[in-house]
Amino acid sequence: MEKIIDLRSDTVTKPTERMRKAMYEAEVGDDVLGEDPTINKLQRLGAEMTGKEASLFVPSGTFGNQCAIMTHCARGSEVICAEDSHIVEHEAGAPGVLSGVNLRPVAPAGLHLTWEEILKRVRTGKDIHQPATGLIAIENALGTGAVMPEAEMERIYRGAREQGIPVHCDGARIFNAAWALGVKASRLGRYTDSLMFCLSKGLCAPVGSLLAGTENFVEKARYSRKLMGGGMRQAGILAAAGLIALTEMTERLPEDHALALRLSEGLSAFKELSVARDRVKINMVFIRVVAGSVNGLQFVRNLAELGILTYPPFGEPPGDGEIRFVIHAGISAGDIDYVLSGTGRALAGTGK
Repeated sequence: MEKIIDLRSDTVTKPTERMRKAMYEAEVGDDVLGEDPTINKLQRLGAEMTGKEASLFVPSGTFGNQCAIMTHCARGSEVICAEDSHIVEHEAGAPGVLSGVNLRPVAPAGLHLTWEEILKRVRTGKDIHQPATGLIAIENALGTGAVMPEAEMERIYRGAREQGIPVHCDGARIFNAAWALGVKASRLGRYTDSLMFCLSKGLCAPVGSLLAGTENFVEKARYSRKLMGGGMRQAGILAAAGLIALTEMTERLPEDHALALRLSEGLSAFKELSVARDRVKINMVFIRVVAGSVNGLQFVRNLAELGILTYPPFGEPPGDGEIRFVIHAGISAGDIDYVLSGTGRALAGTGK
């Protein structure tokens, strides 16, 4: 197969040539001792860009979320979050295993959680039969392709403060959310007590995320990171790519958003497909096969034969019937044209 267009995720990107050169030339030291200058520079920049006092380099987004939960929560407490959030769906039950906390998932009535939905689930711990709410965890951007409006983030944050509960944001794609909302990421960071964001989702860095918050929170999180085995040594080699991810790759994200919109418009022309147009806010497009010669699984397989890879991956049936296309730095306008032309063949029941 000559042509491969990988739309499974924006994690499949490769480091840019500038990243590779910067990694080769990176000045390094022992980060566990706080002596890696490139890590320190990345952490300062990450804090600045999200409006926080400090940030901490961690191996992955899951690690960052779990580090935040461990730092915020007492054992036996409860985390309120959306039932389809990454923490619930894709982090292997880690809150219970690592931090000894419960999750209290909420099914949002709309595209995202609201303060009213959260408030109903808040538990103060005064009743000896119930765990206390230790944390509220939100997402922005959401894994569904939607974004939470700034106004709702503010309502949740202010309501949580009145209840004495911290708010953590899984902001794996916070810069995508910021572009979609027309604000700086630092503005969204105002409405969180801690914020995790990825350097490897859409920003082309090979490894790593940052967990940001107050200096006091980050100092405590450093202990949690060490406990979980995330203390790395000459990690400046990784941070060098992260610096370019933040200074250069965040600025090109609107290109991905524009191509996602173009793809959604093109796919909407096929009567056999239902496109979730209301969720095309960032670099993701979700569809369902509703009619035609093939079902969703066969459609995914036919696309794969044409060199078009989607999520769920080839050979796996779409769990809830949805098929996801994710645009990233490796995708061009010509690739979108190829996907649209291939879609007709895939729906007709043919691959190559």
